[in-house]
Amino acid sequence: MTLEQQLQSGISHHRAGRLAEAETIYRQILAHHPDHADVLHLLGVLAGQTGRLDEAIASYQRSIQLKPEYPEVHYNLGNTLIEKRQLDDAIASYQRAIQLKPDHDRAHYNLANALMELGRHHEAIAAFQRAIQYKPEYAQSHFNLGIAHQVIGQLDEAIASFREAARLKPDWAEAHGNLGNALKIKGQLDESIAAFRRVIYLKPDLPAAHNNLGVAFQCKGQLDQAIAVFRQAIALNPDLAEAHYNLSLALLAQGNFQQGWQEHEGRWKCQDLQPPRNFAQPQWDGSTLENRTLLLHTEQGLGDAIQFIRYLPLLQQSGGRIIIECQAELQRLFQTMAGGCQIVPRGRPLPAFDLHCPLLSLPRVFETNLANIPNNVPYLHADSEDAKRWQHRLADHFPLLKVGLAWAGNPIHKNDRNRSMNLVTLAPMGQLPGARFFSLQKGAAAAQAKTPPSGLELIDWTQELNDFADTAAFIANLDLVIAVDTAVAHLAGAMDKPVWTLLPFVADWRWLAERQDSPWYPSMRLFRQPREGDWHSIIAPVAQALSQWISG
Repeated sequence: MTLEQQLQSGISHHRAGRLAEAETIYRQILAHHPDHADVLHLLGVLAGQTGRLDEAIASYQRSIQLKPEYPEVHYNLGNTLIEKRQLDDAIASYQRAIQLKPDHDRAHYNLANALMELGRHHEAIAAFQRAIQYKPEYAQSHFNLGIAHQVIGQLDEAIASFREAARLKPDWAEAHGNLGNALKIKGQLDESIAAFRRVIYLKPDLPAAHNNLGVAFQCKGQLDQAIAVFRQAIALNPDLAEAHYNLSLALLAQGNFQQGWQEHEGRWKCQDLQPPRNFAQPQWDGSTLENRTLLLHTEQGLGDAIQFIRYLPLLQQSGGRIIIECQAELQRLFQTMAGGCQIVPRGRPLPAFDLHCPLLSLPRVFETNLANIPNNVPYLHADSEDAKRWQHRLADHFPLLKVGLAWAGNPIHKNDRNRSMNLVTLAPMGQLPGARFFSLQKGAAAAQAKTPPSGLELIDWTQELNDFADTAAFIANLDLVIAVDTAVAHLAGAMDKPVWTLLPFVADWRWLAERQDSPWYPSMRLFRQPREGDWHSIIAPVAQALSQWISG
């Protein structure tokens, strides 16, 4: 048998899946021809198929030494290095394969995936685009390209890529699902709903698809439809924590607190939310606290902490000892109502305790409904000496109406795109005589106060506000706070200061649906967008109400 015949015999066994026979032949050839680059390559492929990754890499590397201009060996070496999680080396191998064969679509595709894993998304996008250039009909390239675009916030490009993936593979549920999610984030909710319905048509028993459809309905403010779909998701998978959590938000927004608080405990199992603390001590169930110590700890954002610390007086009546763990920015503020409670900034060592309870679980423990919300305000106060100092600072602005403004929330909040605005949107209020405006804005958006829009005179002393106790002292000397849904609005409400809260078309559950007042904060008035994203239509009634107050 000639060498060529022997090689073809090995390849035939290899293609037929008879790997042991193929390997025997390859090794026989190498025994007589140890520098046969093609056989070394084939032996590397076979070793990789049988999980012997180090052997595969050694065979590929030896083959490359003998035949460095062989693109397929570099490509296969890259694939094996990926399996070994040696991503940088894999990228170098794919790049070498592409140098030798620029139209190697699989090398471009795998290179892009490796770059994605390393977080090099812009480079990955370019690699996916080259893969598509050479193999435009490959739906997976379009799908992964869409993911890369979405990760860096290029939603229009992501939507276009997911659409193309779905066009190429109309029955590919995942492509329609990712398209639906991107459309939802973009605010194209009707199209998003259509995409999720397509997923459910293709995979009617997929719980996540029902959950995603429910979220889209929720984003449209169609709470009845959302609740029905979330219940379908739960019926398909009772352990789907995200569906329970989303159902809770819809129920709470409708004022169905009894079911809503129960479902809200599902938040601890959601992958995208804050994980549970996993204390060795049990979570408090509402039983007597006499002679026991309860750790009360904040979760989620600053506004949530301010809203739900209202339950502290009820806890103090229990006879137990209370420890409060909170964000450092809230420590001095919470001290104004803590009495004998110990307050520990988050991240510091905790003293001994017997039980714990997250703040947002307190409404469930106390069986809170719309009629018994503990709304005795003010429950948070400014330090009297700090407030006096601000009183002297603001004396020059008497008798003008002193109005504090906050126009943006935390940019990392998942709904910040909907609940924050630019300062320029508030410009029409600057035309009102008799009012003086002060910035309460912190964070990245605070920079806008340095260059307020024409006509809006804005005084910015926020560099002196180092925590929420400082902010409370400032707010105590204002007549009115106007804010988007952020911690400043909660603080003003907790202090019983008149506060006008500007809400997106579909607001957070705590503001309920369609109401213009808040059962949580008696001094609060709600202004809601008439349609998705329309902040400008809110400002006219706000300015009118402010004008009436001034002329009042």
